[in-house]
Amino acid sequence: MKLVIQIVLWIVIVFLGWKLYNSVMGPVEFNKIKKERYAEVIKNLKDIQASQLAHKEITGKFTGNWDSLIHFIETAEFARTQRRDTSYADVEKNKAFGITDGYFIEESIIDTLGFTPVKDSLFGNSTRYKTMMNVPIEGVDAKFELKAGELEKNDVVYSVFEAKVSKKVILADRDPDLLAQELQVQSVDGVNGPDIKVGSLQEVNTSGNWPKIYDGAKDE
Repeated sequence: MKLVIQIVLWIVIVFLGWKLYNSVMGPVEFNKIKKERYAEVIKNLKDIQASQLAHKEITGKFTGNWDSLIHFIETAEFARTQRRDTSYADVEKNKAFGITDGYFIEESIIDTLGFTPVKDSLFGNSTRYKTMMNVPIEGVDAKFELKAGELEKNDVVYSVFEAKVSKKVILADRDPDLLAQELQVQSVDGVNGPDIKVGSLQEVNTSGNWPKIYDGAKDE
């Protein structure tokens, strides 16, 4: 019986030691993986953000369709322009005052110098725009949710968009209790709320909801 008790005690000690280790190292490992995955997700969201802003600049609105956005990147062009100021005599006003060139009209003229493909401007030789809609986590087969629409504010109609993915998708294989806590995060150095997203359908905003620490991530 003494031997049995010793064995049981050792099992209890090992179990409690394992529980203690997990209680300390579990959150550490969770946060490490979380930050690595968030950084990869945010890289794609930044590409989506840049593509949508280019789409808005050229077409006047955002798009909620991936195929449309990819086609735009591959075919659209930015106009290269140059602004110059000029002036000429205000004939009507000068005539009214009986003078020749006392009054002038000043204008700014925009000259188009050429065009640059959107793809080259945003992505150079990279083709990552073709996969930017995929959530870049190994073992995760999911796409970012993309929507676009219109929002009226102060009698002005704005084009808006939103691209997002749930933290549940990004961290599906992690500890469920720690994940539940992460979904409730509200802090200046965390990604607040249940999703990582860029843009908004409820307000005129094209920014992402991640803290500045992730803006140091380098795109390949």
